[in-house]
Amino acid sequence: MEFQYLITGFDSKTEGALEHRMDVRPRHLAYVKQLKEKGNFLFGGAHLDEQDKMIGSTAVLKFETENGIDEYLANEPYILEKVWEKYKVTKFKLANV
Repeated sequence: MEFQYLITGFDSKTEGALEHRMDVRPRHLAYVKQLKEKGNFLFGGAHLDEQDKMIGSTAVLKFETENGIDEYLANEPYILEKVWEKYKVTKFKLANV
């Protein structure tokens, strides 16, 4: 069985939030690259505001066990380094079309 999740992260709105995101971004992208190489990352990207500045993220991930999502959350740099002020995890099923 495969477990899929939609992750939505909402960046902090404090002063310097975008700069902080950009500082952490290389670590986040390196982590996502590892997930992609293992087949866990299906797709994702940044949310943009009216000025095309990054303000959040969405990703769809899959894992062989339900524990996979917990491991992801425990190691996600945007969570660990408080880029995301809050995040939401939703069970997901990608359409097979």
